[in-house]
Amino acid sequence: MPDRKTMERAAEDKREGKAPTTQAGEFVREEMHHIREGKHGAQSTKQAIAIGLSKARRAGVKLPPPKEGTVSERTRESAKRAVAAGAHGPKPASPRRSRAITAALKREGHTAASKGALARQAKSAAQKRTAGARSAAARKAARTKGPSLRSAAARKAARTRARSTG
Repeated sequence: MPDRKTMERAAEDKREGKAPTTQAGEFVREEMHHIREGKHGAQSTKQAIAIGLSKARRAGVKLPPPKEGTVSERTRESAKRAVAAGAHGPKPASPRRSRAITAALKREGHTAASKGALARQAKSAAQKRTAGARSAAARKAARTKGPSLRSAAARKAARTRARSTG
């Protein structure tokens, strides 16, 4: 079950008209915190993100399963089940299954949530997208950010430009 704060942040994102992926990002963020604080580990950054997305779907975030051919059929089916579970509302978890999952994740490492690992994952994911898709995402982000966050982002971009040219 996700933390109450995570649920609230995702609900706030929804009210602000942000994309389901942004809402789901809150759950992924929570997962990274869990790994960093030692609650459990993950085999890879991709697995950590997948856990967060699954939690988001189960919490009712309207995040569709990935398209055919982009991931394995098993992953797609799992995502479909998570979407269905999210539509029905929470159901009590099987204690035995919960323990087994937690025990398995506890045996995994914690580097999956390191800054370097996240940076590598983000870069490889971005490389798979077209320039147009990246540009469209940036435009939408600017549109839904709001004035104060937009100006903060502009200041940060200016600092980054100054650093890279200077």
